[in-house]
Amino acid sequence: MSPNPIRPTVPLDARGKHHGFLRLPHSRNDSAWGSVMIPITVIAGGDGPTALLTGGNHGDEYEGPIALQQLAWEIDPADVTGRILIVPYMNYPAFRVGARVSPIDQVNLNRAFPGRPDGTPTQKIAHYFDSVLLPLADIVLDYHSGGKTLDFLPYAAAHYLDDTAQQAACVAAVEAFGAPYSMMMREIDAVGMFDTAVEAQGKVFVTTELGGGGTATARSAEIAIRGGRNVLRHAGILTGAPERPERSRMLAMPDDDCFHFATVDGLMHPLVDLGEEVRAGQPIARLWSNDRTGIAPVEITANCDGLLVARHFPGLVQSGDCLAVVATE
Repeated sequence: MSPNPIRPTVPLDARGKHHGFLRLPHSRNDSAWGSVMIPITVIAGGDGPTALLTGGNHGDEYEGPIALQQLAWEIDPADVTGRILIVPYMNYPAFRVGARVSPIDQVNLNRAFPGRPDGTPTQKIAHYFDSVLLPLADIVLDYHSGGKTLDFLPYAAAHYLDDTAQQAACVAAVEAFGAPYSMMMREIDAVGMFDTAVEAQGKVFVTTELGGGGTATARSAEIAIRGGRNVLRHAGILTGAPERPERSRMLAMPDDDCFHFATVDGLMHPLVDLGEEVRAGQPIARLWSNDRTGIAPVEITANCDGLLVARHFPGLVQSGDCLAVVATE
């Protein structure tokens, strides 16, 4: 297989703080020898572990990019033992247009792993992270939120893993993050995810869902910034102890029953708000016809007891859309 064409413009192993780019050659109509310039910061101090911090895996999710810009700006290499690789806009083409997937090739980066060095631009980005950056890392924090189509209670999450020691290390890092909620998750489709690639390489992995609606709030940004510092402190890379201003409530999404999907197109009428308790069989939303009156709504009921942790954000839904997620205590 051909080598990956992405090249860093700064050294990945030099002491100090270096701001630069991952330069991906991209020939296009308006720039024959053009490039996609993905910002990266490398901060290295004494000998120690390496953390890879990423945001903008999806381009319409903003807590991660805000937190990583703050951390890249504020962290002093003198306070670092080891190395921090910060990529605030992982899927840079998507970030530039505020979209979930890349406008260049319409590929979802978080379903493109392990990628291809000779594939589309998004596949090349995935391959570079999988083959170059991940092998350098001991711990990975990948920020997510709901983007334009979902809204979440703010949580940090780990996955159920076959390796119990690796899972325990991930859970400890999630607890150190210190979000208002902590989550144990099974993904509905883990194939091609960055998460899966990280865990397959045996790394400690933390992901998040910190809000949604295609924006950030002061609270969600602060949770993200504090959580990033906490993970670095937990890993022994950044000086200081993790800050935990509130106790994190532990939840779980153990199976497909947690997810609720629309079976028709329509106008969503929420019956439960984020953070409210629900019981199995309880109506959580109605879907009204979006083209006529006088038709009974389709009622969506909870599959299980728990807490409403995510909901569809836009008022109009299409059949197949995820309407709600219920997590158990």
